Amino acid sequence: MKILAVQSRMGIGDTVIFLPFIKALSKKFNSPISLLVKENSKANQYLHQTKYIDKILILERDNNTNNRHGGFFGIFNLATDLKKHKFEKIFIFNSSLRFSLIAKISGIPKVYQYPLFTKTNQHITEVPKKFLKTNLNLEVNEDPEVQIDNELISQAAQKFKIDKNNLNILLGIGGSGPTKRIPAKTFLSVIDKISNIKNCKFFLATGKTNEEQEILNEILQSKFKNSCTRLDNLSISEILPLIKSCNISICNDSSFSHLSSALGVKTITLMADTPLIYGNYSTKMFPIIPEGEKTVSHKTLGKEKIDPQKIFEKFIEIVN
Repeated sequence: MKILAVQSRMGIGDTVIFLPFIKALSKKFNSPISLLVKENSKANQYLHQTKYIDKILILERDNNTNNRHGGFFGIFNLATDLKKHKFEKIFIFNSSLRFSLIAKISGIPKVYQYPLFTKTNQHITEVPKKFLKTNLNLEVNEDPEVQIDNELISQAAQKFKIDKNNLNILLGIGGSGPTKRIPAKTFLSVIDKISNIKNCKFFLATGKTNEEQEILNEILQSKFKNSCTRLDNLSISEILPLIKSCNISICNDSSFSHLSSALGVKTITLMADTPLIYGNYSTKMFPIIPEGEKTVSHKTLGKEKIDPQKIFEKFIEIVN
């Protein structure tokens, strides 16, 4: 059966969060599910080996209406593109009239969609749970799962000289926005505390923005430089098997926190300025919030108040 799921939110995190619902559809219909996602989801880099995923189609639409799927004529372009795949069912995880029209024009026989015109303040996990419960009587309570070939994991262990007698730790030090990026001094304090009790190797995952590189370089210029390996010159697909080889992850609210937990690695999430749901939706996630706060959301601005001692204590709790 050919089934398409539409997940039009931006970024890696939102795409990973929706994976349990995609997997539930795959189990229900005994068929892998194709995805329509935005290019910045980078889904091709981390879902290409996940067996419950079929094709990954790119939604060519953003604020630039000249995109193939943007603007008025983009409705017909996308409908034409979808028609080629002869999908039998489509699940639209948003309330957009636009996608409702596209599904009908493309001739997909069975259309399931969130109720129209109810986009405001939609909860990122509760709404899709209700959607599948209402339409298919599916209860979805699993964690996201990204699958990866065991041979690639073995190759990564050899390439990065993973020593199973040591603790191998992913540090997700980057982030999509400056208010999410915990200062280097916090990570250095955590590295110091952990290194005093364990033989460790730290893998530093970040992007290429100037601020991210400054955090990276500050850590690499410290006394811990010999126990740190930078990953910023690798693609996500190259980093995935390494993450899977790690014992634990400590990550800002970033793509690496989502990918790490979806790979089954216990992940301490440092939540400074994002709704807490983005750091605790998986049982593999262990959030740390700013000192003095009871929760965290946009405009908490708490990156300077993440306590390295609290991170260390959570680390000890997990590894023991």
